[in-house]
Amino acid sequence: MASGQIYEELFLGLEFGMSRKDFFSTCWELNKHGILINGAHELMVRYQPDLPSGNEANMFFYPRFEGDKIFYMPVEFQYRNWFPTNPATTSEKLVEDVVGLLSSWYGEGFFRVEDKSGAFAMVKIDGNRLIRVYIKSLSAVRVDILDLRVKDITEISS
Repeated sequence: MASGQIYEELFLGLEFGMSRKDFFSTCWELNKHGILINGAHELMVRYQPDLPSGNEANMFFYPRFEGDKIFYMPVEFQYRNWFPTNPATTSEKLVEDVVGLLSSWYGEGFFRVEDKSGAFAMVKIDGNRLIRVYIKSLSAVRVDILDLRVKDITEISS
């Protein structure tokens, strides 16, 4: 925040500060072109990004709004071919893939933050935009993208 730099970009033409109506319009257009589809998941929109490993994945997302403006984008990734005994689709591998994808979108600079238990997150902060990547479960990786001008990460409940 001290840098004074402002980053609005999220992904796929979505941005912080976008109204609910504009969010739905953008998603509708992407849906008509087969880029987005409805997901059967708490995060209601599904995208299938190209990951660095080449593994196929689903990316689920749905923003939170403050005053009818996007300020927080929770995202969840899962390998489409995940199986508990497949060493190529572990959540650790998925974290690497997701950080690789996000680095291609937002640039390098993710760093590891670890607590005493050994749980970790990969974090990148660009001005007002905080990105946090962490293992949610055996098969899923969660990404939080937050506009720090609106709320602090401690104010967000997953």
